[in-house]
Amino acid sequence: MSHPALASGSVAVITGAASGIGLASALTFSELGMKLALVDQHADKLEAASAAANRAGAGGVLAVTADVSNREEMEALAGTVADQFGAVHILMNNAGIGGRSSCLSSPQAWDDVLGVNFRGVLNGTQVFGPGMIEHGQPGAIINTGSKQGITTPPGNPAYNVSKAALKVFTEALAHELRNTPGHQITAHLLIPGFVHTGMTGGGAEKPAAAWTAEETVDFFVESLGRGEFYILCPDNDVPRALDERRMAWAAGDIIENRPALSRWHPDYKDAFEAFVKE
Repeated sequence: MSHPALASGSVAVITGAASGIGLASALTFSELGMKLALVDQHADKLEAASAAANRAGAGGVLAVTADVSNREEMEALAGTVADQFGAVHILMNNAGIGGRSSCLSSPQAWDDVLGVNFRGVLNGTQVFGPGMIEHGQPGAIINTGSKQGITTPPGNPAYNVSKAALKVFTEALAHELRNTPGHQITAHLLIPGFVHTGMTGGGAEKPAAAWTAEETVDFFVESLGRGEFYILCPDNDVPRALDERRMAWAAGDIIENRPALSRWHPDYKDAFEAFVKE
């Protein structure tokens, strides 16, 4: 099965499209003959991505340099897409940044990460979503989250908060959509595993534990066809069963009233390892 919106002539808007999962998605959609609006802040990489999509068979490619955290730029993007392609069927809010942060670090680090990773998704959904609902055709809004937004490991709280907010927002969006009559739009949360991209690996060789962006997109498209909301991707090191135990332990911190982030607390090391092996 495949999602009915993944078809020749359908229109997809992909943010963060110049590399990684965004680029791999663009090429996969191109092979289906879809029309693509590719959005990124890196003009040179975006130009190369546009050329690759055209070579892969896209029904049309629009490349737009835009900052997803800027509402005015996203509204201008929506107008440009409507003028060139008409109705949008797939919205992939994929743009994201990492960076470094701590709970006491400068507000700018937080503003940057939250601006792209959460505000960008909010902008994309609110700018394109109403039109997608109105046209009445099958479609999907796919938001790229992270396992760090669920298990929230120590080390980069701004990133974790942004992806946790995105998870909660996408869950609420899915609920709102299924309770809004007269449309065929669904929402989905893409949760990649360890993926070798420019953000995670730079120019280094792909680690054996990591999936490629292409493997991730193949899994995502198959899961979308099955109608899954939580598209929880494994990788070459972490199977789904291990992800499930890690997530269950994280929820258990509240239920069992353990210390925050007890998975990384030395007093709970043995208990966590035993829990994972159960």
